[in-house]
Amino acid sequence: MLLRLPYLAVSSVFALLRLLPISDVDKDIEILTLRHQLAILQRQIDRPRVTAADRAFLAALLHRLPRPTLRQLHLIVSPDTILRWHRDLIRRRHAKASRRKRSGRPPTRRSIQALVLRLARENFGWGYRRIHGELAALGITVAPSTVWEILKQHGIEPAPERDRQTWAAFLRSQAHAILACDFFTATALNGATVYVFAVIEHVNRRIRILSATAHPTAAWVTQVARNMVMDFQDAGATVTHLIRDCDSKYTRAFDAVFEAEGIEIVTTGVRVPRMNSIMERWV
Repeated sequence: MLLRLPYLAVSSVFALLRLLPISDVDKDIEILTLRHQLAILQRQIDRPRVTAADRAFLAALLHRLPRPTLRQLHLIVSPDTILRWHRDLIRRRHAKASRRKRSGRPPTRRSIQALVLRLARENFGWGYRRIHGELAALGITVAPSTVWEILKQHGIEPAPERDRQTWAAFLRSQAHAILACDFFTATALNGATVYVFAVIEHVNRRIRILSATAHPTAAWVTQVARNMVMDFQDAGATVTHLIRDCDSKYTRAFDAVFEAEGIEIVTTGVRVPRMNSIMERWV
């Protein structure tokens, strides 16, 4: 509509310039011809399609004419429709001018928000007041409450809680050096139940089946631990933590093998039977 309305105005100006050198008789003939053609089109078309730009142009052009004069013109719509279009234009213009402006403070610029988030993520011990001080030193004027709101909107905790490492963050940062071991049972071809000892690497979910036996004695479990340590040493892998449950098959000698190599044993606190099903599903 914004482009069509100027186009209609410019085309009307050129049409007016074209009519200047034409005589009055020729103009009358052209007007009669156009009126007759319009009457023909009105008989063929019940309701002509008028765009918003056409309504605005006709309303702005014809609203100054009195109603009797409008009734004498051959229009595609009634004079009441022309006047209603003009009232709609005036109402929309006043509604836009009287529209309530947005209240409150303007939003913080995106560049400042990005700088606040960068300072918070690169400095875990900085709270919103420390970040506000750094911004002030850089010549950026912003309220401390604004810094606090930016951190809250992006889910960044206060400095004391942000500085405390969570279990999930620990797993992500130490994934390459974490192993988890567990026993699960399998049924052999002869129907006997076999205990399988497996280890999963946390970084890539790779599972190693180390050994299996029908009678997992303390000596057998300790020897499995020695074999596992030697396998990882030959592979050049660096292991710092081994996660296990509180199964009674893990003896003190089992833990001593890993502790001698500087590997910390992390227990789950209680025996978790579901870990067996999880391990079996990965296998």
